[in-house]
Amino acid sequence: MVKILIFLTAAFTVTLQAQPDRINARIDGSRTVVLAGHVPPRARPEFDRGSVAAAWPMPAVTIYLKPSRSQQTSLQQLLADQQNPASRDYHKWLTPEQYADRFGASQNDVNRITAWLRSQGLQAQRVARSRTWIEFSGTAQQVENALHVQIHQYLENGELHYANSTDPSIPAALSDMVLGLRGLNDYRLKPRSRARAPGPRDTTGPGEHQLAPDDFAIIYDVAPLYTAGIDGTGQKLVVIGQTDINVSDIDAFRSHFNLPATNLQQILVTGQSDPGVRQGDLPEADLDVEWSGAVARNATIIFVRSGDVFTSLYDAVDQAYAPVITMSYGICEDGDLVDLPNERQAAQQANAEGITWLNAAGDNGAADCEDQSAGIAQDGLAVDAPASIPEVTAMGGTEFDERAGSYWGSVNTANGASALSYIPEMVWNDIPLGGGLAAGGGGTSIFFPKPVWQTGPGVPNNSFRNVPDLSLAASADHDGYFVYTGGAIQIYGGTSFGAPTMAGIVTLLNQYLVSSGAQTQAGVGNINPTLYRMAQNSAGVFHDVTVGNNSVPCVIGSPDCTTGIIGYNAGPNYDQASGLGSPDAYNFVHQWTNQAPTASAVVPSLFQLVGGASFPANPVYEHDGSWPFTLTLTEEAGVATTLTGFTVNGQSYDVATVFGTSSIPADGSISSSGLDLANLPVPSNVDFVFHGTDTVSGRPWSQTFSAPFAGADPLLVVGGASNAASGQPSYAPGMLLSVYGTELGDFPQSAGTIPLPQYLAGFEAWVNGVVAPLYYVSPDQVNIQIPYETQPGTAMLTVGNPYVNVNYSLTIVASAPGIFMTNGFAAAPFSTAGRGQISTLFITGEGQISPTLADGTTPGSGTPPAQLPKPKLPVTVTVAGQKATIDFIGIPSGLVGVTQINYQVPANAPLGVEPVVVTVGTVASQAANLTITN
Repeated sequence: MVKILIFLTAAFTVTLQAQPDRINARIDGSRTVVLAGHVPPRARPEFDRGSVAAAWPMPAVTIYLKPSRSQQTSLQQLLADQQNPASRDYHKWLTPEQYADRFGASQNDVNRITAWLRSQGLQAQRVARSRTWIEFSGTAQQVENALHVQIHQYLENGELHYANSTDPSIPAALSDMVLGLRGLNDYRLKPRSRARAPGPRDTTGPGEHQLAPDDFAIIYDVAPLYTAGIDGTGQKLVVIGQTDINVSDIDAFRSHFNLPATNLQQILVTGQSDPGVRQGDLPEADLDVEWSGAVARNATIIFVRSGDVFTSLYDAVDQAYAPVITMSYGICEDGDLVDLPNERQAAQQANAEGITWLNAAGDNGAADCEDQSAGIAQDGLAVDAPASIPEVTAMGGTEFDERAGSYWGSVNTANGASALSYIPEMVWNDIPLGGGLAAGGGGTSIFFPKPVWQTGPGVPNNSFRNVPDLSLAASADHDGYFVYTGGAIQIYGGTSFGAPTMAGIVTLLNQYLVSSGAQTQAGVGNINPTLYRMAQNSAGVFHDVTVGNNSVPCVIGSPDCTTGIIGYNAGPNYDQASGLGSPDAYNFVHQWTNQAPTASAVVPSLFQLVGGASFPANPVYEHDGSWPFTLTLTEEAGVATTLTGFTVNGQSYDVATVFGTSSIPADGSISSSGLDLANLPVPSNVDFVFHGTDTVSGRPWSQTFSAPFAGADPLLVVGGASNAASGQPSYAPGMLLSVYGTELGDFPQSAGTIPLPQYLAGFEAWVNGVVAPLYYVSPDQVNIQIPYETQPGTAMLTVGNPYVNVNYSLTIVASAPGIFMTNGFAAAPFSTAGRGQISTLFITGEGQISPTLADGTTPGSGTPPAQLPKPKLPVTVTVAGQKATIDFIGIPSGLVGVTQINYQVPANAPLGVEPVVVTVGTVASQAANLTITN
């Protein structure tokens, strides 16, 4: 019998139905499916110190539970309704328990999963109130046995970590329930703050200024809110952290700048070990707590901490501690694809509970995938996650652009401030100052489709989420923020400041809405729809940043790089360097609108049948010479409208014939029938143009939508593999391996730096679970290095991407030498040599070397020739069957997995074309041709 739960709140009645059970088979550990993409990129073989002890504690592994398709559809509708003032669900927030009964797993399914965990000897220590995740603990051996995974130790830069060296597996009965796993490693995200060097300078130096709290209040127009009593009183704000803090630093900051006494509540996530003070995270935690409280001065700041920021985040959402969350950590979106669905689920739950989540957008400019120490980009355009999640507000960076203006006083106030007014801003980009890639993050997501609300002048006409949404001052150099940390005052910058300061402004908004009677409870949920609406309809809310860029230098020929620079320029209205600009806090709060939309919002989407089921099509693939698809138009603003016409690549179609109706109901949709394109040159983009009129107001509208169409859906296939030099199917440790197939990489790309990358053009590879460095990637061929750790015998080559992997068996031998050749079988680089002359050739497949090198690396420049790595096995060279003297052998600086051999042609070698053979150990190479002259 289905149980009906009824919850009553003021002016709000919701009927919730218990979720149906979805686990319909016995949970059998012998029948499993692999969760691909769960090996962290930092778990590199050169750092591997072997398996952890069997009793090694695994304190917090989390299974994230997937909503059903109908649950996800209902959640999307609720989130839209909660932001639509015309809906009865407008700003009616759910409790975690209400969320569980609508969008979580059934209690029976949760009980079955926890019972299975216990049967494996594991302890299910926490179940989310929302029933969207289950946290468990146990020993490494118990986790390894339950998830068919290996846990190893890794020593990186003097820090010892643990991580899974292979992908985990789960029982097949849970495959429809599990969204992902977290906690199999202790790698943590890095903060998005940057210290200024040299030390701090005060605001009175000639031309030198730093930001005190009152400076921020003047520049961004917060001060008039304080005058009106809007200072955060009665409100709460959560700061997410992964370290302990010293409250004395917070007290010192507030005392120095004459702020009210500290109102700080600290929460250690239940069941988590105290992380202690982590020096790498302490400045971030201090600045987040100090500056969120510097803006929302009388609010309660709740610092939620654990050993990992995401553990802290999930707890803050599930416990609904406060209606605002700020987090200033992130990672390249492309490096976290497997976790993005989990993170978005948390963001959507937060929004449904009325929580606004603000996150730093990254500090590497338009190239977020680069290392923090990088001085040049080689991985192409990329954005930061979790800021790219549509339910998160992404905060970019600006810096002040005073030029000849007078914006600073000559003397500080008693509160340490000297700003006189708003200061014009440009995009933060301190790359010209040196110190690596230091600029505001921004660009286009590769994962999240563009939300319906992200429209307006300047918003790119693309199909994916664009970031940032807003920006605030971020330069540590012009001008940095004062921060008390480690017992001293210092200067910091970075997009880390945009998240907590904007969180403070949203907290002031919550106080204003409650105190003015506009709302009965604090919380505005996802502010992004209103931000973009206000940008078009409310003057003075945002300072439009039109100067500067977030461009970075790049390796020419690397992804997106043709000129040596990649990035985005600021411009009028929205741009991918500064978003909508920076907020004027007073206008932002007072012009916040609860007015219902008066215009429809029609969102087009394409679907295609795959295996009898309908899936979103991106791209639309060819089937038997044509491109059949279903076009759906969904109205998401709650305003009924009429479709009056549409074209596909300029060709008009009859609305009634295609859709069966021209009326699109409020919050409803219509879908096409029988649409099928033919004779398309592919790949190409197909343009859809729609015209309509809103039913009540008569307002005309038009919508343009461009979608990619491609040939037949290709499959990732490995057709073969060979020694990259000889083309022979023989393989040795450290060798360069060519792999051939289809749909291997997304596009052609060569490695631009050494150490060789482990992820390139959407491709990654492993040999026996060890990541293989990448030389070159293309759709039909990749060149990789077989890790030196690979032992002789049968080895498994795994290639693919974070979602699809294909295995290919290799037989590894101690040596498999291959000579690099050109023009057929001519030795390279020199195909001609005289008798007695020293010539050079290059081989790969020589096997183990001494001294050893880490996979993907090369000897340091300046290494004496005698100290360069060389094969451990004996090496001989013969020319025309005669033994040649080896003058030099070793791996020179600049090469990876390739050994150079300088050899002397025998004085009595016959003239003409003769074979050169290299033997390593007992294995001879294929012959290369050398033309011998006098």
